[in-house]
Amino acid sequence: MAFISRYPRFTHWQRLGRLNLWIIALLTVIASIGFLMLYSAANGNLHPWASKQILRFMVGLVIMVGVSLVDMRTWLTVAYPFYAIALLLLIGVEVMGLVGMGAQRWIDLYVINLQPSEIMKIALILTLARYFHVLDPKEICKLRTLLTPIVLIVLPILLVMRQPDLGTALIIVLSSCAIFWVAGVRRWKFIAAGSFILGAIPFLWPFLREYQKKRIFVFLNPESDPLNSGYHILQSKIALGSGGLFGKGFLQGSQSHLSFLPEKQTDFIFTMLCEEFGFLGGLLVLTLYTILLVYGFGVALNSRSQFSRLVVIGVTTTLFLYVFINVAMVMGLLPAKGLPLPLISYGGTAMLTVLFGQGLIFSAALYRDVRIGH
Repeated sequence: MAFISRYPRFTHWQRLGRLNLWIIALLTVIASIGFLMLYSAANGNLHPWASKQILRFMVGLVIMVGVSLVDMRTWLTVAYPFYAIALLLLIGVEVMGLVGMGAQRWIDLYVINLQPSEIMKIALILTLARYFHVLDPKEICKLRTLLTPIVLIVLPILLVMRQPDLGTALIIVLSSCAIFWVAGVRRWKFIAAGSFILGAIPFLWPFLREYQKKRIFVFLNPESDPLNSGYHILQSKIALGSGGLFGKGFLQGSQSHLSFLPEKQTDFIFTMLCEEFGFLGGLLVLTLYTILLVYGFGVALNSRSQFSRLVVIGVTTTLFLYVFINVAMVMGLLPAKGLPLPLISYGGTAMLTVLFGQGLIFSAALYRDVRIGH
């Protein structure tokens, strides 16, 4: 694989000096909001969640800076091996994965419970970006050239669905679609694929687990089972509404602190935030995420390298999907899914994965004026 010779060479110190400190500060602010909410979720205690999350964020910052110091040529080179490792880890979940809350998604590394599906999101983005980067634009129009990336997507989806983790599988599909779109896949192929999926829903319905079917029924009518399947969403809506414009105040959320709100440290942390800081608090958090997303898409648009552009699009789209699905879920606009709010919800692998992805965006920003050859 040949690369253009005029590739800028920066020392590590020069690269550090070129990092966007405003975005690093923005990430720190978003994570700090998460620390406050985890402190509140534990009724004014750093343990058991906030202290661990602070440590994970510090480790994540080191990883993010380390990733940003690696130029995009290296990430292109290691994309396929990275995917292979992530796929092996997903297979490892089948063999020795931990079971929690009815799902088998984690591998116990003693220091941290590793969730391979989170790693696969980044690995798949790098792999698809490399595949389309080296592909002749004329070949993208041919159906046979899409078989390989489709297989690369289907393999982890099948493994993730077995865990089961429908939310993660959905993010993998949608972020992959974003890469396909930017790579130049024709619109009619998306329409054909969407029509096929819609037509297959009646045949896929019997394969859904019972709790997944209940989530869909509850999404359509939460009041149909208010004390069981619909309990979480109803309590979430009550907490959101009770916060009003300015909220009840820090540590004063009645729904969350009286344990009416389930999973307040993970899936429903945005609900707790809105109850304590109101509509304006929730709007502020969404504004911070919007700035982060705009920066990511801006880096993608300004990248001359197809590989860098596709990687940044994939990472930024994944972040957007995390935020959108989590917020829409706690509002009852989507069926309940176990997806965290990036940098705010409690969770180790998700935190590290988001910061790893941001490191890739920083790396792409350093070399946005460079064309990487095939």
